[in-house]
Amino acid sequence: MEKKLELLAPAGDLEKLKVAVDYGADAVYCGGEAFGLRAGAKNFSPEQLAEGVGYAHKRGRKVHLTLNIFAHNEDIKPLRNYLREIRSIPLDAFIVSDPGVVALIKEERPDAELHLSTQANTTNYLSARFWHGQGVKRVVLARELSLKEIQELRRQTPDSLELESFVHGAMCISYSGRCLLSNYMIGRDANHGECAHPCRWKYSVVEEQRPGEYFPVREDERGTYIFNSKDLCMIGHIPELAAAGLTSLKIEGRVKSAFYVAAVVGAYRQAIDAYERDPEHWTFQEKWLRELTKVSHRQFTTGFYFGKPDSAAQNYETSQYCRDYTFLGIVRSYDPETGVAEVEQRNKMSKGDRVEIFGPGGVCFEQELREMRDKDGISITEAPHAQQIIQIPVERPVFPNFMLRKGKDVVR
Repeated sequence: MEKKLELLAPAGDLEKLKVAVDYGADAVYCGGEAFGLRAGAKNFSPEQLAEGVGYAHKRGRKVHLTLNIFAHNEDIKPLRNYLREIRSIPLDAFIVSDPGVVALIKEERPDAELHLSTQANTTNYLSARFWHGQGVKRVVLARELSLKEIQELRRQTPDSLELESFVHGAMCISYSGRCLLSNYMIGRDANHGECAHPCRWKYSVVEEQRPGEYFPVREDERGTYIFNSKDLCMIGHIPELAAAGLTSLKIEGRVKSAFYVAAVVGAYRQAIDAYERDPEHWTFQEKWLRELTKVSHRQFTTGFYFGKPDSAAQNYETSQYCRDYTFLGIVRSYDPETGVAEVEQRNKMSKGDRVEIFGPGGVCFEQELREMRDKDGISITEAPHAQQIIQIPVERPVFPNFMLRKGKDVVR
């Protein structure tokens, strides 16, 4: 029997880890408070990391820890101390990119499973073989590979080497994220987790002899965003990803919201499950794509998978996200006797709003918020305060980590 495809989800903090697991991720990747490339995520203290690993393992899922900085001399001693501090936490893998960090982990935790980060830019089978020879069990491939190239790389490498690739999320303009723009322009080092995303900024041309005169790179009154890639989305191509020989399908987004994690993981879980139930008769369902468009996103592209992207993969008009739905709240508890859910507010909601409530497995229903009470049971007409706890009667059973959202076009 062929191995199942792993669905690997981002976990920027403990709440997102639990949401990713609940919505169907086979594994999550997360970072500690240092040594990863997502300083903008809340990340995990050692205590939170231990709790997250326990939560995942209890449900048969895995946790991969990112240690994928390119370390400087001053990073080595703190990293060694950190590895010793988390020695007792049974992590499933470490995601690394620096050969020195690989050597350090092997020294401190010789039993550790090593995954090579996409930051290492693995684009050919010789590089993959080399890293496998260094004890790396899995290579996270560069985003710049086509399906045909991945298939050839799979043929030319040992079966014991696993291959992972990003299938959804933001695309970096630089080669697999190896970017110097942020460092050069404002002194924030992308390769130490502090990228300011200057690739999303609006640019013009200034001629040397005409300082202060700005010319659009394209003749467009809205300006231009010359580095602004559309978001990667491969949910319509699960069979092709499987046929290429990938072990793990990875979702980008450790700095995204719990709402993003729930919707995206849930949609890909349904698509992968449908494929694995009946690979020969798998058909793409529009409802999966609709679910992906309900979270903050840019327009979609298939990236490099079907050849080098052309101008259609870039968005030259705006760097703004598409936000057609608002994340209203997350269910914390539910009383089946009264049919009342306790919800933690994330954005303002009001009595009379028509909302969608969704959860794992594609569960989704609409209802009107006919009644709202605060945590003390007092009737209220709106919940405007961040993370306010409110009580809402719901028309169907719900569970912790179910989400509430409202479309912009919904009229009260």
